[in-house]
Amino acid sequence: MRKSAANEDVLSTRDAAERLGVALRTVQLWVENGVLPAWKTVGGHRRISRLAVEQLLAERSAALQTLPGELPPLAGAGGKPRLKLLVVEDDPDEMRLLCLVIQSWSLPIDITTAANGFEALLRIGECCPDLLLTDLNLPGMDGFRMIESLRSVDQWYGQMTIVVVTALQPDEICRRGPLPASVHVQSKPVSFGSLQAIVHLALAKMQDAAAAP
Repeated sequence: MRKSAANEDVLSTRDAAERLGVALRTVQLWVENGVLPAWKTVGGHRRISRLAVEQLLAERSAALQTLPGELPPLAGAGGKPRLKLLVVEDDPDEMRLLCLVIQSWSLPIDITTAANGFEALLRIGECCPDLLLTDLNLPGMDGFRMIESLRSVDQWYGQMTIVVVTALQPDEICRRGPLPASVHVQSKPVSFGSLQAIVHLALAKMQDAAAAP
C-alpha cells in the first residue's frame, strides 16, 4: 500500500480501497453517504484517516460473520415491536454498505438478507418481513418477477412496505415492469436520508398496528 510521506495516518481513497479489500467506487460511495468520513485537500482529493478505515474494518468483520443470514438484533429497542427488514442484493459490497448504515441508526430492526429473488421468496416465507428493500437486477429471478410473485399472495404483499434501490432509469423500469404505484423507488447511490424516513414510517405503521385493540 502506498503511504503518504507527510502523514502515514492519512489514506487516499485508493489506499483505503486496498486496505478494505473493496473496489474504489465502493469507497467513494461510502464516503458520499457518510459511512466513511473524509475531507478534501486544496487540490480536491479525498483523504481518509487510517483510524476510520480500521474502525470500518472491525464493523465489517462483525457484520460479515452473520451475512447472508439474519443479523444480530439492534440495541435500544426496549419492549417495543421490532421491524423485520429483508435486504435483497446480489453485490456483496452493496449489501455490506446497506446493512452497516441501517445498523448505525440504532433502530429496533432485525435484518435478514438474500442474494436473489428466489432466495428472497424463501426468506419472506420464513420471516414475513414488514419492509422489503431490494435491487431489481438480480440473478435468476429478478426484482420485477419477485414483486409480481408477491402481489399474488395478499397476506404478504398487502402488509409489506417495498423499497426498490436501482441504477435503472425510469423509462427502463416502466418498460420492464412497470412497478406497482405503492413501491418506493430509490436511485443508486441510495439517499440514506430518504431511506431512513421510509423506515421510520414503516416502524410507525407497525407500532400503530400493534397498539390497536
